Formats: sequence, C-alpha cells, structure tokens
Amino acid sequence: MDAFTTHTGRAVPLRRSNVDTDQIIPAVWLKQVSRTGFENGLFSAWREDPSFILNNPAYEGASILLSGPDFGTGSSREHAVWALQQYGFRAVIAARFGDIFRNNSTKMGLLPVVLPADVVEGLQAAAEADPAVEITVDLAEREVRLGSDAWSFEIDDYTRWRLMEGLDDIGLTLRHADDIAVYENGRQPWLPTTV
Repeated sequence: MDAFTTHTGRAVPLRRSNVDTDQIIPAVWLKQVSRTGFENGLFSAWREDPSFILNNPAYEGASILLSGPDFGTGSSREHAVWALQQYGFRAVIAARFGDIFRNNSTKMGLLPVVLPADVVEGLQAAAEADPAVEITVDLAEREVRLGSDAWSFEIDDYTRWRLMEGLDDIGLTLRHADDIAVYENGRQPWLPTTV
C-alpha cells in the first residue's frame, strides 16, 4: 500500500450521518471477482440523484471526504475501503467511524480522521463555500489544517507507524522475508514448504 505522511487536497462535503457500508458500496458490487472497478459502485444508489454531491463537477478529483458522524457502520466490507480509494480518496474525516471500517481502512492505507462534529461541519462549510479550497491531513504531526487553523487528532502510534511506512499485513510479513527463507531452507525436505 502507499505510505501516508501528509496529504493536501480538495474535499467533498458529504452531509450525511449514519453512512453504512452498504450505502458506501451496495451488496450487488460484492459479486465481482476482480479487486478493481469499485469506484463505479461508490455511493451508487445515491449517485442516481443528479443533485448528489459526487455528481457535482466542482468536486471532481477531490481526495478528502468530509462526512457526518457514524461513517462506515454496518457489516465488515473491505470493498467499501477499496471503492473510496479507487475513487481517489486518501482520507475520510468524520466525528465517528464504525470500528470495523476504521480498522479495515488503516490496514489498507485510507486514513480515517476523527474530529469533533462542529469542526467537521466547519470544514464542510468551507468546502461548500469554495470547492477549490485545500485541506491538509498531516499524519506525521497528527493534525488537520485549513489555512491558518489546525486541529489535532488522535491515532495510536503503531497504526500511525504502519501508515507512514506503507505497511499492510503482507508488507509487515515481507519485512522478514530473509528470516523466512532461512527457516524454510533449513527444514527437512520431506516437510511442506511455502514458496
């Protein structure tokens, strides 16, 4: 996965709360055998409404999603994270996240940032007033910045380190590839091996 240290980009103000994973990526999209193309299913039911925020050309190419509270609730669905990333989002800012969604996000390189609801609403208002305004999400400093304003957010040290190093579960294992090779090469030939 791509490392995440600091990201600056435009934002989409999604003024909806209790956004569950089925709204992020409807179940019909889970039938795909490929791991690509999920950006087309992102909020697909809502995108049928021409006035839905992602249909507004002013927000095309935005890379930060500003949501109401309780984003990513519901069932565990890695596809939700894939859809957001494949659409181009690097971070989602909300007052609360579903625990499983937050965990899936950090393991795949999408940064979920928790800020107070009034701060998120202020960021949404800024993005609505000027769709070209840029927000900086700084994982190294654990803060979100807009102009001269900055807000701190919490993230545990281990998750922060993994994101900054770009290490998913496979990447963590591959850091020990030489040790694994030594172990496998030293095993009796009649024992099973991993290759």
